[in-house]
Amino acid sequence: MARRLTPEEDRARVSLMHSIEREKREEGYKMIAGVDEAGRGPLAGPVYAAAVILPPDIYIPGINDSKKLSEKKREELFDIITENAVAYHIERGSLEEIEEKNILGATLAAMERAIRAVGADFALIDGNNSRGITTPCETVVKGDSKSISIAAASILAKVSRDREIIAAAKEYPGYGFEKHKGYGTAEHVAAIERLGLCPIHRRGFVRKALATAERKRKDAEK
Repeated sequence: MARRLTPEEDRARVSLMHSIEREKREEGYKMIAGVDEAGRGPLAGPVYAAAVILPPDIYIPGINDSKKLSEKKREELFDIITENAVAYHIERGSLEEIEEKNILGATLAAMERAIRAVGADFALIDGNNSRGITTPCETVVKGDSKSISIAAASILAKVSRDREIIAAAKEYPGYGFEKHKGYGTAEHVAAIERLGLCPIHRRGFVRKALATAERKRKDAEK
């Protein structure tokens, strides 16, 4: 287990996460949005994207890549971010949009809508693809651990998507959505084989997952 940082160490870490935003402000940009997504890989549910503009040099204790945080910590930070952001917007790429544009296209379209909604003059986008983004932007690989505004966006997108999937678990019991959040775990694939598809499943993703599971079973029998 990693050693817990002291408050001074955490403040220094968070200050370093402002570095890219500081550079962009020095270039003349004022409304710098961090942008990230949640839910590109699951077999079920929509993809979410968020854009967040934070006050310069704000200190948010413990903020980090959403994947490195507990569910409880993400929920706590969600409230802190939304209460203190200069602007934020959360977008949803629906199942229909995913089918029409594919998952990458739906993700980038949701990002574009979120960026426009916050009125950003520059966007820092997690990853390495900014196709279709019309606002001046820069991609940042692993940006959710390097940029405070991207980290904030990752938390808003992740929490929002998880809340929707947890609600869906009550409507479609037996799939375990409340546990795996729609990702292709062995438990989820087994539930699909047992119960069939439900309305929030991504048909194309499920076909591939079932084919992979069948191939693994055949390989194990050889």
